[in-house]
Amino acid sequence: MPARAARFLVVLDADSTLIRNEVIELIADEAGRGPEVAAATEAAMRGEVDFASSLRARVAVLAGVPVSAFARVLARVEPTPGVRDLIAAVHERGGAVGVVSGGFHEILDTIAPELGVDVWRANRLATVDGALSGVVDGDIVDAEGKAAALREWAAESGVPLARTIAIGDGANDLRMMAVAGLGVAFNAKPAVRALADVVVAPVDLGEVIALLP
Repeated sequence: MPARAARFLVVLDADSTLIRNEVIELIADEAGRGPEVAAATEAAMRGEVDFASSLRARVAVLAGVPVSAFARVLARVEPTPGVRDLIAAVHERGGAVGVVSGGFHEILDTIAPELGVDVWRANRLATVDGALSGVVDGDIVDAEGKAAALREWAAESGVPLARTIAIGDGANDLRMMAVAGLGVAFNAKPAVRALADVVVAPVDLGEVIALLP
């Protein structure tokens, strides 16, 4: 949870928002299934298929990828331009930053603290004998899970929902964007842009600073 009370809370999606990449596609590259998984991810982000079912199917093709591959995946992760500026600005103004992801703790546990994120939540990948087993370990962080995380972190920080900002790009971000005081579509799919309170077109999270309370 956030370490202290905050004036406001900013919650970001991870893949294609906090970072430029879709991590599941990077892991799929290690299994030689990158294009196949990329197509399935795109359909899920457009809202054409159920996210949890799609994630289970995509994770299934990762079976056998060694845990040692995470180091190569991490080396390919690119933070989104402006992300450090945005997080610094939130902290300077007394806010807290959360990241909630349909991606994976195995990557976010390294990336989030490096970027100064206060609290984060994601899925976990089950392993057997040092390799991925092809299943998600525990409950899946889906659209409802993202909204629940925003509500939980706001309550823990003493922040009313009216002083929360949710930033995302895909259909599974819409629920948390609706719960937040301000929903920001960033680098987003058409369905997300249509329902957001604000659309940020440049792929630069520094553009969000002007929206901070």
